[in-house]
Amino acid sequence: MGSTGTVLRELRGAQKSAKGVSLYSRYVNRPAGRVLAAGAYRAGLTPNQVTLISALFTYAALAAVALVEPSWTLALLVYAALAIGFAFDSADGQLARLTGRGGPDGEWLDHVVDCGKLVLVHTAVLISFYRFGELPSDAWLLLPLGFQLAAVVTFCAGLLREKLGKAAVAGAPAASPVSRVRAVALLPADYGVFCLVFLLLGAPGAFRAGYAVLAVVHTLFLAAFLTKWFRELRALRPG
Repeated sequence: MGSTGTVLRELRGAQKSAKGVSLYSRYVNRPAGRVLAAGAYRAGLTPNQVTLISALFTYAALAAVALVEPSWTLALLVYAALAIGFAFDSADGQLARLTGRGGPDGEWLDHVVDCGKLVLVHTAVLISFYRFGELPSDAWLLLPLGFQLAAVVTFCAGLLREKLGKAAVAGAPAASPVSRVRAVALLPADYGVFCLVFLLLGAPGAFRAGYAVLAVVHTLFLAAFLTKWFRELRALRPG
């Protein structure tokens, strides 16, 4: 087993393409995940164990959102746990590529954890609104449900686009260069950027406003993604 520095160098060479990745994931989450992956490698953990650690941090944070009255202390703890969980979510794939121990079971587990996260994060906000929110109107309870719909459809449609297009991608020309403009434009849709809104939990009105803005932005991104993916898949029709 090499030194941590050697492992980090090997991990840097085992990164996914930066194409279609926001600046946050590229310059914050992936490097953080690389450090965690190196630590996991030194500790002898498997990629699936790292995935479960990610789930532990993330789901514990979401349980706290649902069960604990909002405060600035809760805001900091929730954001820290979500950010760490997201970094471990990057670390499991990096560790799998480094060790060659990835497989369908690991990919399945990672997607199950991610899907649960997308459902639970908005469910937790809905419960918090109901229990602690002192909402101006009960209509606010519909917001997390709409946000949840947009998040889950985006996640599932993106997975289907990737799976259905794999055969064509395998024989396609080399990918176009990574676009910095696109990486900036994707920032509002990045889960890591979304997690920042939980830093506002100590100010319920500000949290509601920030969450509502993100819900609108993610809905607009969903419409754009669905249009783009449908056109790409239609172009793959034979003949």
